[in-house]
Amino acid sequence: MGTRGLKEAVVELKPGQALGSAETEPADGQPVVILLGWAGCQDKYLAKYSTIYSQKGCTVIRYTAPWRMVFFSETFGIRSLQTPARQLLELLFDYSIENRPVLFHVFSNGGAMLYRYIMEALHTHKLFKNLRVAGTIFDSAPGRRNLRGGLRALETVLASMNVLLKYFLLFTFASTAVVLRILLYPLTRSIHESHYDALLKAPSRWPELYLYSQADLIIRASEVQLMADARQQLGVPVKAVDFSDSPHVSHMRVYPTYYCNLCTTFLSDCVGGSPS
Repeated sequence: MGTRGLKEAVVELKPGQALGSAETEPADGQPVVILLGWAGCQDKYLAKYSTIYSQKGCTVIRYTAPWRMVFFSETFGIRSLQTPARQLLELLFDYSIENRPVLFHVFSNGGAMLYRYIMEALHTHKLFKNLRVAGTIFDSAPGRRNLRGGLRALETVLASMNVLLKYFLLFTFASTAVVLRILLYPLTRSIHESHYDALLKAPSRWPELYLYSQADLIIRASEVQLMADARQQLGVPVKAVDFSDSPHVSHMRVYPTYYCNLCTTFLSDCVGGSPS
């Protein structure tokens, strides 16, 4: 286990591969799974999802974007997530695993915002154009201009913070989001399109799995369903699963066996064979 380039990322190498060793297996070897955590996610929680894939012999990369970037930089139209997005893809070359199929597992809007820039890098940077993306799993994402949900998410992140500072940050986020991302969005869209709108028309055509719930109080189920339907109409192979009663990013906690089976089956289908 180790990190390079992006110090906050955690890389779990597949069993038997030494840190920093060159990949010697053929290009159709075991996949690399990149987990993009929700805003404020602690790595110990994201690591539980790593187990799904590491037990199958996959290399796993975990990364959660700083909550300040997710809630404030993006809201102000600052593309600060572009750098970590590029650095995550560079890790594949740092560890000599760039020839392996890649699966993204994206959590909430914090992960979806970062994934948006990864998508852009994959299609605009020459270095990344030959990477083989097998598919993407969206857990409790993506959502669009849901101010109430965004405030709930930020309040959770700020739970341990000084009360005055917490409410100042909540007010700053809410007022900025209302002005720039809702009222003025028709004007600012050409300068900084929302992650939701960018993902709606993303040029990728690899399979997508959407895991969501009617009980999610942060990301509306209707917004995930709209995304899944729109992507399917573009010719993307899409599967959407409604867990009905599990809270935001808690589907695996409530339905561990079902959730794990969905993820491993999707991975197997995407790479064309069961990972062993």
